[in-house]
Amino acid sequence: MFLNKFIVLCDAAEPWQFGFQDPASTVVEGMQHFHNFLMLYLVFIGIFVIWMLYYVLATFQESSNHLTVEKFTHSSLLEIVWTIIPAVVLVCIGIPSFSLLYSLDEWFNPEINLKIVGHQWYWSYEYSDALKDDSKEQTIGFDSYLLAEGDLVPGSFRLLEVDHKVILPVNTHIRLLVTAADVLHSWAVPSFGIKVDACPGRLSQASLFIKREGVFYGQCSEICGVNHGFMPIAVKVVNRLKYLEWILGLMEAKSNYKN
Repeated sequence: MFLNKFIVLCDAAEPWQFGFQDPASTVVEGMQHFHNFLMLYLVFIGIFVIWMLYYVLATFQESSNHLTVEKFTHSSLLEIVWTIIPAVVLVCIGIPSFSLLYSLDEWFNPEINLKIVGHQWYWSYEYSDALKDDSKEQTIGFDSYLLAEGDLVPGSFRLLEVDHKVILPVNTHIRLLVTAADVLHSWAVPSFGIKVDACPGRLSQASLFIKREGVFYGQCSEICGVNHGFMPIAVKVVNRLKYLEWILGLMEAKSNYKN
C-alpha cells in the first residue's frame, strides 16, 4: 500500500515474507520493539552456547590430549552462577513484557462499536451505533465474502480481497465485539496486532486505535472447516470525513430500500 510515492508499506502477506507487517497501531509498534529487544538477548545467548559446545568438543577429545578428568559430584559455585544469571536475564526480559501485556488491556471510552460475527465461511459486520437520533438507534450491517478470482482487478490480492470491505476511521478509539454463529473462528489482522477468537455463544471484545490510512488484510486464524482458508478480512481505513460520508450513504440506501 502507498502512503506516498516514496514509501511502500507492507499491509498484506507477501511471498517468502520473513518479518512482520508494517505496524498500523501502537500495539504492533510495541510488539515489534519488544521482539527486537528480545532478539538481542537471544543472539548473545545463542553465541555463548555455541561457543561452549565448540570449546568442550575441541578441548576434551581423548584423541588429541590426555587431560586428567576431575572426579566431582557437584560444584556449589557453578550451580549458583548458572541459577542467578538466567534469573537475572528472565527479569530483564519480563519487565518490558509485562509492560506490553498491561498496555494491551488498556481501555478507553470507544467512539465506535463494531460487531463481528464469524460464519462458515464468511464474516458479518454490524455498526450498532452508526447513527443515533432522539427516536431510535439505527444500525448498519452487511456480509463480507471472498471475492471470486474472476472478479479480481490488476493489483488485487488473490484469496485476500472481499466484496465488502470494513470501513473504519483513522485516529479513533474503536471497540470490537466478536462472536460466531456456528463454530470457532478467529478475527485476525496482523497490521493491527489483533487476533480475537470468535466463540459461539460468547462475546469477546478488543480495543483498536489505527494510526494511518490504508487497506489492511487478515484471515480467519482458527480452523473452522473445509473452507477455513477462504474467509479473508479486508479493512479500509479512511479519514473521519470520508467515514461519515460512507455511513450516511449506507443509511440513505437502507432508507430508500425500505421505502
